[in-house]
Amino acid sequence: MEAGLLRALLGILTVSRLQVEPVMVVLDQQKMAGFWREAGVASNHSLALNAPNRVEGLLIAFNGSSLVVEAAYNNSGSCKVDTALGLETDVVGKFMFPGHREIWVLDTDYEGYAILRVSMLWQGRDFSVIKYLTRSLESEDMAGLWRFRELTTHTGLYLFPRQGKCARMLKKELI
Repeated sequence: MEAGLLRALLGILTVSRLQVEPVMVVLDQQKMAGFWREAGVASNHSLALNAPNRVEGLLIAFNGSSLVVEAAYNNSGSCKVDTALGLETDVVGKFMFPGHREIWVLDTDYEGYAILRVSMLWQGRDFSVIKYLTRSLESEDMAGLWRFRELTTHTGLYLFPRQGKCARMLKKELI
């Protein structure tokens, strides 16, 4: 189940390595926790944008040095929810998951946007995508959108998914 979640987060396994430097100095776990909607994905490879399972929303929680990610994704019109548990590394905002997978918080203002690097080692190669997340179901965070574009300026391929029923379903779980 964790492999399916992270594969869905990645979009697909055939993504070229993305070189994006993080700007995080410290990660405030309490501020980072909660609902996030996936508002954009950047990749060097078009196959990452054609994945059948599209993440729409995430619930992020922390348990000590562990990151708990609950992801709602659209699987050909049906909503699926998976949960994965990752351990914090010695790098600020970086969490390792079973199977050589990682999520790295590159930048966030905690209130409006977060930018993540999601990657995995597959067949000896590192595959990554950059995710732009927002707290809102309805609108984009303009500062976050500009930061996302700035961090991925040399990436070339973008996907800006619409908010969907799976993200709304996940957010309703919080109420």
